[in-house]
Amino acid sequence: MSNYYAVIMAGGSGERFWPLSRLEHPKQLLPIIGDKPMLRQTLDRLLGIIPAENIFVITHQRQQAAVAEVCPELKRENIVGEPVGRNTAPTIALATILIRRLDPNAVFAVLPADHVIHDTLTFQTELQSALELAADTPALLTFGIKPTEASTGYGYIQKANQSASPETIVTHEVQRFVEKPDASTAASYLASGDYYWNAGMFIWSIAAIAQALAEHTPSLWQSMLGLEEGLNRGEPIDELLAGIFPQLEKISIDYAVMERASSVLVIESSFDWDDVGDWPAITRHYQSDDQKNVVRGDAIIESGSNNLVVSCSGHTIALLGVEDLVVINSGDATLVCPKSQTQNIKQLVESLADHPKGKKLLEQPAPSRLP
Repeated sequence: MSNYYAVIMAGGSGERFWPLSRLEHPKQLLPIIGDKPMLRQTLDRLLGIIPAENIFVITHQRQQAAVAEVCPELKRENIVGEPVGRNTAPTIALATILIRRLDPNAVFAVLPADHVIHDTLTFQTELQSALELAADTPALLTFGIKPTEASTGYGYIQKANQSASPETIVTHEVQRFVEKPDASTAASYLASGDYYWNAGMFIWSIAAIAQALAEHTPSLWQSMLGLEEGLNRGEPIDELLAGIFPQLEKISIDYAVMERASSVLVIESSFDWDDVGDWPAITRHYQSDDQKNVVRGDAIIESGSNNLVVSCSGHTIALLGVEDLVVINSGDATLVCPKSQTQNIKQLVESLADHPKGKKLLEQPAPSRLP
């Protein structure tokens, strides 16, 4: 429908996927899984449900040109660049203002750019139903993913009473949001059957999210109203964002709104989902050899097991007698670390700032691409 909109959040720098992910060309602009950039895959899932002219991408200013190349059918003014990252609450507040100026009766979905969903048809069916429901309720809607394991890497949503919804989806009232648990707590969540993984995907009407932002984040909302006034005066959005965004608090929409709002519904998803948060996660999507090694590119592994090797430059990587390693060659840098240490790649990236080639290795696109 003409009043359906979508916002793709694509502003992250993807440090955990260094050395391939860089500030000017991060994870969401790479084909981490599949043969298309993650952002492109997300956009393709939306087209057919939401008109291209109603889709926004909010990214970092340094990534706007690359986003435009990946998403050529989007209007240039719909690719918005934040001068600095301030987490998801400011991003969503900004999107609310931009869409409200076009259609105060709009309903819109908010999606991360870098999630993996193979079952596009089921996703589109459930998104369509969620948009229809959001148009008829003041509640804030979020997708919950049925957990398949006792993961400690995701936040969880505890469901309460089932609520009325279209036949194609099942919705529950939300009892609470919980942070990433320890292993025993995650196991109890899985056993109870009362919890979903929090996928960070949202659907709501302009009226519902504007009211929630005004109630729970009054300072942020006042800043966005100031931006709206500037836009109405004809001031350039880049100049307005440069003046406003650096002053905003870094806060997620979960902390700022979802955990505080009185009317939140969780939609039980039926589609597959993976947020692919670090290098080892990609092994779930590629075939391994008899020793559980996964290789992309040119590599030789002798007497080794459970390794992930990615060679992007045609350079041959040889492993002998090792296990549980991640080895990534981007053409200008090589990462070698145990799989158990990949969550600490962000700390490594911070240390690179003091390296003589640090600026190039952190910001400029890698010279080679995924095979």
